[in-house]
Amino acid sequence: MARLISIKPIRHCFSSVRPGILVSFLFLLLILLPSASAVTSFCKCTCFTNSTIIRMPEELSPNQSCSECTRKFCLNYNLPICKDAVEDTDVSTFCFQRDSVKDETIVILFIILAGGLLLYALVKLGYAKWQERQQYSHL
Repeated sequence: MARLISIKPIRHCFSSVRPGILVSFLFLLLILLPSASAVTSFCKCTCFTNSTIIRMPEELSPNQSCSECTRKFCLNYNLPICKDAVEDTDVSTFCFQRDSVKDETIVILFIILAGGLLLYALVKLGYAKWQERQQYSHL
């Protein structure tokens, strides 16, 4: 005989979680996210066949920092690999940006929440099967 499992309201799922913990977590998240929104820019300087990656100054905006990534910037940085390099022929540059900490935080939180929901579903399924076995073991 098939047994129907009723789905409890969502508020029941959070009834065991204390409101203070949720408020503290949300407050911490709100504090961390605005400060973590900066995108980091890097300048890849290639002299001859050797490359070096230099972090661009943070006081520049992301668009401005990429415009500062020039051959002259690499030569003025006095890199040992650029010794005796001629600006026009021996030096090339490439500007790139890494994702912000905010983006990484959102992805990590998504993974944690998805994993938590999957774990909850597995535990709930296992508990339902265990409960069914207990019910029929008394017969």
